[in-house]
Amino acid sequence: MASRGNGASRAAVAPPAANDRAVAEVVRLTEYARCAGCASKMGPGDLARALAPLPAVLDPRLLVGRETFDDAAVIRITDDIALVQTVDFFAPIVDDPYTFGRVAAANALSDVFAMGGEPLTALNIVAFPADRLPMSVLSDMLQGGHDTVHEAGALIVGGHSVIDEELKYGLAVTGQIHPGRILTNAAARPGDRLVLTKPLGNGIVATALKQGKLAGDAAARASDEMLRYMLRPNREASQAAVALGVRCATDVTGFGLAGHGSHIARASGVTLRVSVDSVPVLANARLAFSRGARTAGGARNLAFVDAMMSWGRTSEFGRALVTDPQTSGGLLVAVPPAAVRDYLSRVDGATEIGVVEPAGPRALVLE
Repeated sequence: MASRGNGASRAAVAPPAANDRAVAEVVRLTEYARCAGCASKMGPGDLARALAPLPAVLDPRLLVGRETFDDAAVIRITDDIALVQTVDFFAPIVDDPYTFGRVAAANALSDVFAMGGEPLTALNIVAFPADRLPMSVLSDMLQGGHDTVHEAGALIVGGHSVIDEELKYGLAVTGQIHPGRILTNAAARPGDRLVLTKPLGNGIVATALKQGKLAGDAAARASDEMLRYMLRPNREASQAAVALGVRCATDVTGFGLAGHGSHIARASGVTLRVSVDSVPVLANARLAFSRGARTAGGARNLAFVDAMMSWGRTSEFGRALVTDPQTSGGLLVAVPPAAVRDYLSRVDGATEIGVVEPAGPRALVLE
């Protein structure tokens, strides 16, 4: 995995019983994770059932709440300013502590960008096995988060840590947005074009790397490509959407393209038609899948969306791809047809993958 070149991907661990001798081991952070990255998210079906008994929050200041399963909450402060609030954390998806910090921070910041906002401050959230890992691992991880937040123009202003057997890291992020320029799940309209700004498949690839199903040059290429996209912020995609008057977007993370797409379909009262052959894919995802890489998060996502989908002739790999949990994935944007060419020209790697249709019997139709 990538590192800063300062040895952060190799750390010495002294077992608690060996107080008078230095015993060095190579630390692989992914060995401390049962589920890597956003694949560790609770399944959308379980989450919906847990939230169902809770009362809705009714307040005229609350512009976006939990009812539409948007990426963040938005609360009005003045006529021109609203706050965007979100929280996101997970177990390691890469072995290098600094890189893990950067990926986790980029993923958390993405929720603010998915709403069309700009991040202001962030708070660290840490669960750390202090009796099993040296503090240098924590320092490198926090440095990665700090650097990514700083590059986004925001500040880390504190945080909270607990001792845990499983390492986890993320951020609670506060941003700002104009109340009249919010991107939300509930604003897709028939005729809008669906645009995806990053390729899918990083859950499958990360699982293959963790399980040793990719090795040597194939593993190095897969890791480099995966990290290149994970570390790329969604700021450009967000700003282009706001500038062009787009009103609907979500980031594709733990629930996969199908899960997050279903949130748009239900919140907006529409159907999404997606051309599976048009969906961009990480170059090594198909190879990883052919070698048996599967994620538990993908299985949970499939169980949740299956009844909402018209699968058409979608292959087994295609089904796995659209339900694959993404970590620091791209934005899924519903762009008015008059603006789609301009949007594609402004956002590097953005790909048109489908269209919004009037509501039909299924939330998503694959073809």
